[in-house]
Amino acid sequence: MTVETAAQAAYIVAALLFILALAGLSKHETARAGNSFGMAGMAIALVGTIALAITRHISGLGIALALGAIVIGASIGLWRARIVEMTGMPELIALLHSFVGMAAVLVGWSSFLSVEAHLDGDEAGILRFEDLLRIHSGEVTIGVFIGAVTFTGSIVAFLKLSARINSAPLMLPGKNYLNLGALVAFAMLTTWFVISPQLWILAVVTAVALLLGWHLVASIGGGDMPVVVSMLNSYSGWAAAASGFLLGNDLLIITGALVGSSGAYLSYIMCRAMNRSFISVIAGGFGIEAGPAQDKDYGEHREITAEAAADLLTSARSVIITPGYGMAVAQAQYGVAELTRKLRDRGITVRFGIHPVAGRLPGHMNVLLAEAKVPYDIVLEMDEVNDDFADTDVVLVIGANDTVNPAAMDDPTSPIAGMPVLTVWNAGQVIVFKRSMASGYAGVQNPLFFNENSAMLFGDAKDRVEDIVRAL
Repeated sequence: MTVETAAQAAYIVAALLFILALAGLSKHETARAGNSFGMAGMAIALVGTIALAITRHISGLGIALALGAIVIGASIGLWRARIVEMTGMPELIALLHSFVGMAAVLVGWSSFLSVEAHLDGDEAGILRFEDLLRIHSGEVTIGVFIGAVTFTGSIVAFLKLSARINSAPLMLPGKNYLNLGALVAFAMLTTWFVISPQLWILAVVTAVALLLGWHLVASIGGGDMPVVVSMLNSYSGWAAAASGFLLGNDLLIITGALVGSSGAYLSYIMCRAMNRSFISVIAGGFGIEAGPAQDKDYGEHREITAEAAADLLTSARSVIITPGYGMAVAQAQYGVAELTRKLRDRGITVRFGIHPVAGRLPGHMNVLLAEAKVPYDIVLEMDEVNDDFADTDVVLVIGANDTVNPAAMDDPTSPIAGMPVLTVWNAGQVIVFKRSMASGYAGVQNPLFFNENSAMLFGDAKDRVEDIVRAL
């Protein structure tokens, strides 16, 4: 068996492992196995690719550079994975997506410099209209465009999620026309490049795509960033697939298609759950149809102590806990798990209501609760639990804000208008864990905090939960 045949066989095995990884990651119980399948597939793919590269007469310097890049990249990846907190996972994932986008841009430019840039004079005239060259030129511009959009879009998402820039949506005049104009310009430049491949055209395509990626994500408000991260995951997959076509690498095409399609489907599911338009996500207009919410006087809020909250919980028959990003920041999931065990030991029904975009990453809260050994069967999605709030005695809102905001249903001028939310206000009593009365990540005040059946428990969520456990 030749090295090339062995590498292709390794690619087939790796592709099957990646498919098994996606299947495993679809359920809590099999997620660990799915992750292992994915790592094994990537290891096999790397070995096959390195073996294939060595047989293609690459210089010793080239092999050394490739191995050096692998060692450096693996070291940085291991270091970041070891030190990152769960609260930092969303921005880390956004940053990793930017690497995929930049890689696609570099592969596209390299392919151009290897093929089109060497065509001149009679040779260019003869080959320019050959089908293979046309296809290659189209692949170059498409790969560079998708990669550049992914790169700057992911950088903006990283900056927003890490609070390095304002999370509010950017409202440039005629923003939709700017996006549409960029797409039209890309189509025209691609046609021109296919007919006459020139360096300056590819440079303009790159610049247009970089600006479009920045504007698309900058135009989306912070409250919708979980869907943006999912969509950028899809973009990175398509960027990888485009690179696979340019490099003639079947595994890269398969892997990119798997990531791109699964990311797009996840985004579609989340949009449907939030009553949003999938097209508007791609167009960078997600969640900003309504103008900024007006400042309103909702009256005075009421406060409660941990001891009083414990009294309410002990007299309750049913309790629902709705966690949010604040629980992740405070690392309160272990205290919440202990509180859940104590209440269930008393015969009190305890469940969790998880909003599709709770936290800043799809599945963020589910991972935290699983980490704290909260039983899977009491962790319910929004659609499964929303009708039960009216029959619930006490709801604990731990670090959530925008996902339990009635303004989404009652105020058409709110930036989150139309977004389905957890209807916690229908319960008998709502206890809200917050550090202060500040607005949430979307920058919107929450009328829930001022309801007659709501009480604020201020302070660090971890400390307050532990206070309640001690009071019990």
